[in-house]
This record gives sequence, C-alpha cells and structure tokens, in this order.
Amino acid sequence: MDAVNHFERLGLPRRFSIDPAQLDRAYEERSRAVHPDYHLGGSAGELAASLDLSAAVNEAYNVLRDPFSRADYLLRSDGDVTPPGNAKLQPAFLAEMLEARERAEVARGKPEEVTKLETEFRSILEGEIGKLALLFSRYEACPAVDPSRANFGTQIRTLLAQAKYVRRLIDDLHAA
Repeated sequence: MDAVNHFERLGLPRRFSIDPAQLDRAYEERSRAVHPDYHLGGSAGELAASLDLSAAVNEAYNVLRDPFSRADYLLRSDGDVTPPGNAKLQPAFLAEMLEARERAEVARGKPEEVTKLETEFRSILEGEIGKLALLFSRYEACPAVDPSRANFGTQIRTLLAQAKYVRRLIDDLHAA
C-alpha cells in the first residue's frame, strides 16, 4: 500500500464517518495545490510529480466519498482480505429483499409507485449506512489486538453487503 494513505493525502482523520462538506473542501484544497496546471513552468520532473500527486488526490477522493469503497478501504488497510462479496446475508434480510424486489417488478412502468418505492428503499439504505457508521465507531475504538475487532469486521462486511443489495435494488427500479 501507498506510504501515504487516502485519509492522510486529504488531511482527514482516518475513520468511516466523514463530513461530506469537509471531504469536498479538503479535496478542492489538495487538488488545487498539486494540479499540473500550476506546475507547467517547472521542470519535467516537477510536472510528472504533479501529475502523479494529482492522480493520487483524485483516487483518494473517489474512494473516500463513497461509503462502500471507504468502508472496504478501511477494512483492507487494517489487513482484512475478505472479498467484499463474501459476506453471509441474514435469511430475514434476504426474505425482505425478495419481497421488495417483487414489489419493484410490479411497480415498473408506474412512475408514482416507483417514486414511492425509491423513497422507501433509500430510507432502508440510510438505515443500513447508519448502522454501518455505528458499528465502525465500535470497530475503530477497539484495539487492533482485541479479538472482538475481527468480529466487528465480519459484521461490517455483512452490513456492507446488505447496503449494496439495497443500492442495487434502487438502481434496478430505473432500469428499462
């Protein structure tokens, strides 16, 4: 992994919960500071370094602005090598999502129903991300040597998978 992590690159604390406005401000400041347009008068080496730094700042921003990639990045940087799609979803959640998918199929082509379902599904997604933030705060407070940290990581992977499932459900509402 890069010697400077994405959080350090943007001058942000290393944690799951990030204020989106603070993230945007940090990105804009760092991006301006390293943008190649400001280094055109420098040497070829300075321009190349500026291009590399600009790409790294953009990558950091893209990873950290999405809660799913931010969570995966945090877990991986802590040594969790579990593939993101390998979480075991709870049977109750799967049953709820199967029913939701059926409702989405019935609503297809009915704009008012689609809007109503999208609102409902976004509320579910926000709830999953809220649970994720809460669980991450416990994970982040837990010392790396504490055996319960791995359990938190497993729970986070499950919540991530559930949230991704709901996000796909929202995306599918608008698929042709």
